[in-house]
Amino acid sequence: MSTRAATAAARRSRITPERELELYRAVLDLLREGGYEAVTMEGVAARTKCGKATLYRQWKTKPRLVTAALAKSRRPLFGDIDTGTLPGDLRAAAEAVAGRRGRDTELMEAVGQAYLHHPDLREALRETVIAPEVAAVDEMLHRAVERGEVDAANPALGWVAPCLLGVLRVERLFEDRFAGRDPLPELLDAVLLPALGLPPAS
Repeated sequence: MSTRAATAAARRSRITPERELELYRAVLDLLREGGYEAVTMEGVAARTKCGKATLYRQWKTKPRLVTAALAKSRRPLFGDIDTGTLPGDLRAAAEAVAGRRGRDTELMEAVGQAYLHHPDLREALRETVIAPEVAAVDEMLHRAVERGEVDAANPALGWVAPCLLGVLRVERLFEDRFAGRDPLPELLDAVLLPALGLPPAS
């Protein structure tokens, strides 16, 4: 292919931000309607009248496309939190989780099931969606250590992110225990903050 032809082909396949959002909406709609198995490159291409080759060129694989759509559709939970104290940061993190709870249940259920059974999706989600949230929590903890609030050798530091994010995954398994209650503030005051040597946030 000549240089001119290659340039023209690249121009034709370039995806605008508006077009990208349209493609992401199609992915999320397919997830809600039929779960992860219902999402195919062919299905997204047909629904959006986009060339399948363009999807592969832009995202390479289905898991990459799905995780990109999920990342674009949600604001980070913890990225903007900085209250000046670790108890304040963790309380704000708990409130952020509570604010997200119950939104788009069908989508979260579909992704949660697929996460268990598709290692390629699991790897992509960890990289694109989960790792930034863990990094934001770890940054809260780093600031607390720098301020002298928490000892850097405290073993509980490594459990804060797993606890905060883990509650999102297992809360429904214990819904009878937590009926009518928000478990995260209790987790903070009864478990995490004492383990970190800090007073309750409330």
